Amino acid sequence: MRFSRTEAILASALDARAFPALAIDVGGRAGSRWSSAVGRLTFDASSAPCRPDTIFDLASLTKVIATSSLAMRLVADGRLNLDAPVSRFLETWKRTDRRDVRVRQLLDHSSGLPAHDRVWIDGVAGRAAIDARIAALPLAYPTGSRSVYSDVGFIALGFVLETIAGCALARQFAAFAEPWSASLGYRPSAAERVRIAPTEVDPWRGRLLVGEVHDENAAQLDGVAAHAGLFGSVEDVAAFARLVLETFDSRTRLGDADLMRRFATRTGVPGSSRALGWDTMRPTSSCGTRLSVSAIGHTGFTGTSLWIDWARDLYVVLLTNRVHPTRTRDAFVALRPAIHDAIVADLDAAGALLPAAAA
Repeated sequence: MRFSRTEAILASALDARAFPALAIDVGGRAGSRWSSAVGRLTFDASSAPCRPDTIFDLASLTKVIATSSLAMRLVADGRLNLDAPVSRFLETWKRTDRRDVRVRQLLDHSSGLPAHDRVWIDGVAGRAAIDARIAALPLAYPTGSRSVYSDVGFIALGFVLETIAGCALARQFAAFAEPWSASLGYRPSAAERVRIAPTEVDPWRGRLLVGEVHDENAAQLDGVAAHAGLFGSVEDVAAFARLVLETFDSRTRLGDADLMRRFATRTGVPGSSRALGWDTMRPTSSCGTRLSVSAIGHTGFTGTSLWIDWARDLYVVLLTNRVHPTRTRDAFVALRPAIHDAIVADLDAAGALLPAAAA
């Protein structure tokens, strides 16, 4: 089928230089319905064209593809109780203000931890030092009273998962992803560099980032973190989306359908749209206005997003390197909802979209 509305928006965005490279995949449980790759890896006319196997820095998609998935697997195996206090797993958590912080509150961003901590400015690096740094941060608000999207909280969550599993995040994720993904993972190899979309000319590191994680805090963890660090292609992320859709119906490597629905349901924090790891659809979301109210998704700072409308058997993977050559380029962010709305309109026009009530 044709996605004429969507293609028109992408062509206009490319002409407006909203991004150098973009890869998109739209599909459902049975596979991809439409995919496209436009632009080049940089704005240089001699740069390689974007392809379906182009690798992008997925940024905060790491939170759902890696971290939330690994947490689900530990819950499914009976090794993680989401209501357990974080202090049970992290010996550094001695402050009395965080005694009642639970693992689930790291997942839904209601722990009270601040949104960011720029540890790289102070030269703090490595798990032990960053763990101690986070443990010493005062909470920014009472635990559970609201939700503040927190990279810091997810970094701490990664340390919890490593403690429980007894091995590093990269090793855990590689074991999870290996059966269904060829190139999705942390720290891509030198051989993969030729098909990696560059991100920023980074003033902190003094070079163009190609295959190095864009997020500075993740860089201080040697590129392997719970909040950022994954690299992958649109094909990789689409394969993950299909796994999630399958898990809504049956047991998979992630867990069973009840557990998947538990992770996809808003946790009830006042004023929050957050589920466990995932965000959920609301009219102001990056997914536009036409997905089902039960849709789940996430975005990444580098220009990436994944939305899954499991009620309609639909996923949309949208990957760009909109931060090239500088993060001040933000035109793509405003375009993202319109792209998702156009996809749904194209599917509706072709009679190819299940009604939400069919779930």
